[in-house]
Amino acid sequence: MADIVLDRVSKIYPNGVPAVREVSLDIKDGEFMIFLGPSGCGKSTTLRMIAGLESISAGQLSIGGERMNDVDPADRNIAIVFQNYALYPHMSVAGNLGFGLQLRHVPKAEIDRRIKDIATMLGITELLSRKPAQLSGGQRQRVALGRALVRDPKAFLLDEPLSNLDAKLRASMRTELIKLHQKLGTTIVHVTHDQVEAMTMGQRICIMKDGEIVQVGAPMEVYRNPANTFVAGFLASPPMNLVSGRLEHDQAGLAAVAGTARFVLPPALRDGYAAQSGNAVTLGLRPEDFHLSRGNVKLSQAVPVATVATEVLGPEVILVCELGGNGGPEVMVRCPRDFSASPGQPLTLHYDLSQIHLFDKTTGKVLSRPSLI
Repeated sequence: MADIVLDRVSKIYPNGVPAVREVSLDIKDGEFMIFLGPSGCGKSTTLRMIAGLESISAGQLSIGGERMNDVDPADRNIAIVFQNYALYPHMSVAGNLGFGLQLRHVPKAEIDRRIKDIATMLGITELLSRKPAQLSGGQRQRVALGRALVRDPKAFLLDEPLSNLDAKLRASMRTELIKLHQKLGTTIVHVTHDQVEAMTMGQRICIMKDGEIVQVGAPMEVYRNPANTFVAGFLASPPMNLVSGRLEHDQAGLAAVAGTARFVLPPALRDGYAAQSGNAVTLGLRPEDFHLSRGNVKLSQAVPVATVATEVLGPEVILVCELGGNGGPEVMVRCPRDFSASPGQPLTLHYDLSQIHLFDKTTGKVLSRPSLI
């Protein structure tokens, strides 16, 4: 049993600077939870409070139903993997894996058995006699994970363990961590600022900003329904285009206007947003909701744009263009890999109006709307 409950937990440093403010979160037993946010948002501090490496200024932390505020880190039965791996350089891989068990006076035969099992699971059996200096970044990361796994803890806390790896290895290790969680079923709390890690690995994402929780939910739930412009602009790569505009009535009905581009809202949305008519808003337009042709998009809106640049990524091309034509706000659009356009070239794109998001210009909070389903 390793549910982790934070009840209005805060961290305030002696100089009065708050790092975390009244964070309340229930991490379920066996859940893979992601803490996502920019540097300095409080995610690592929250993780360290769970581990007992930072004191709690206010609020209550419980693990498995037991209050943990004043429990020594060594007595929490939680394993943490750091960004820099923190391996003992003078010890072999086997020594690193077994050191924590030796401190707990686990019998040698049991230590050897656990080391063998974990090394086989992580594919590092042939590395057991090597020192950390003889290992690659990916191998060190596996050893650091193995040192945590060998203890059979209640929960794993991962503090950006993939950030020092190259892109290819990082992608591979994401898959390995997902498989590991599926096999063990142990609670994992993973801190990252990488949106791809958050979307692909977590069962739920906790997005933080300025020491507070902004939104918690399943990856696709948060992606489809961002609570505010911060979440909309932070999650996914490239992120949602956020464009200043306003809601106006014209002969066609209620339209969201950004520069010279007009998005005439369908009846269901029109009724939901009618009270906002005349107000300044922020339009949220995801890059993948623009299309080169009308195709099967039922709620299609033709939108003129002017090409600024193209970014060829291989599987796709990102079109950077000015919405409404030359001089309009810049947006990014996902295009097929065979797409090409010259700077300044005018194009007509087709936007899926069912996916438009509107946010309050002042508060940044999403304007609620009825479902189109």
